[in-house]
Amino acid sequence: MMQLFSVQQNLVSSPLQDVAAELHRQLDGLDLAVPQGPVAIPVGSRGISSIANIIRASGDWLRKRGAKPFMVPAMGSHNGATASGQQQMIESLGMTEQAMGMPIRSSMECVHVGTVSSGDVWMDRFCHESAGVLVINRVKLHTCFSGPIQSGLTKMMVVGMGKIRSAETFHSCPTPQMKDMLLEMGQVVVDSGKILAGLAILEDGFDETAEIHALPASQILTREPEVLQRHHHYFPRLPIDDLDVLVVDAIGKTYSGTGMDTNVIGYRGLRGSQDLDRPRIRVISALSLSEASQGNAIGVGLADFITQRLRNRIDEQKTFINAFTTGDMDRAKIPATLPDDETLCEKICQRYGGSRWMFIPNTLHLGHVFVSADLREEIAAHPLCKLDADPIDLTFSRGRHQLVF
Repeated sequence: MMQLFSVQQNLVSSPLQDVAAELHRQLDGLDLAVPQGPVAIPVGSRGISSIANIIRASGDWLRKRGAKPFMVPAMGSHNGATASGQQQMIESLGMTEQAMGMPIRSSMECVHVGTVSSGDVWMDRFCHESAGVLVINRVKLHTCFSGPIQSGLTKMMVVGMGKIRSAETFHSCPTPQMKDMLLEMGQVVVDSGKILAGLAILEDGFDETAEIHALPASQILTREPEVLQRHHHYFPRLPIDDLDVLVVDAIGKTYSGTGMDTNVIGYRGLRGSQDLDRPRIRVISALSLSEASQGNAIGVGLADFITQRLRNRIDEQKTFINAFTTGDMDRAKIPATLPDDETLCEKICQRYGGSRWMFIPNTLHLGHVFVSADLREEIAAHPLCKLDADPIDLTFSRGRHQLVF
């Protein structure tokens, strides 16, 4: 029987006390000429903390200044690349018309706004027909590439608002050139004149809204790199760099665009792409797929082992469309599948040993993890970790053979 120690990480905690008030303060500081007509608010598929509060507060701010805000599902090729599927996604995240006090206008129709070296740039029809677009997104590290701009406002303008058509243009670019293509396509969108402003969100180490930065449209491309640098201050990491086995309880697009954040696991899973130098993990296993991902299991191929219950939740069509749009099919491959959590752990232990194991809930929430007993001294010496004094046994629910902590 493997013994584990419970570990609390002292991650950066800096939650905003009043998200709506800070959002209004930031927008007030821009001194915008707010259009007296329909203004689009693109909404993505990520599990961003306080996103419903942020979208609602943005709508309230616009409405008080004479605009008529509405939501547009903006998530590239996600959730089957259908208008109904993308609307269902944002509604499942709590952003219904009734809760937000504004309508949803969902369509996969796009308007051509320009051309770049890798293809055409498109914009959601409703965004293009609006009097302006207030772009909102969380700024963080991208799971495929590094660069001055990664995942944030520019990516929302390019891939989210461009639906599957701009997503295909972006992902047809070789991975090493994506950082440049993001800027090139982003400039086309800004030059369209449809962007009103951007709200860049930063989350702390515990996935709570820590900062909101309002940027005028003309400064999104130049100032987003500054916000990304701030993100490094908050980004949570695993407390151990060398592991034999990482067990991830849940994967899914609500945690990362690739199901598991490649910046956390140190593995991008892209042929011909340079991987990260840490952490170094020999075997990765995943136990479940988050319900909020609605069957999209892109990134499952980053694991070496999964359970049957995870496999049963995969919507192959949704996963295929998302992976096919990116062109990175390895991330959609189905790993070795074992009947349940207990069998998975037993088989991995038989083949790879019972040392240097870590268990995490997902790659977004790393404040509380578990490590095998042999890692006790390394964790005890870590300046940001608090180790429980007594170990616990790795146990399973005998009725369902699932891990119990």
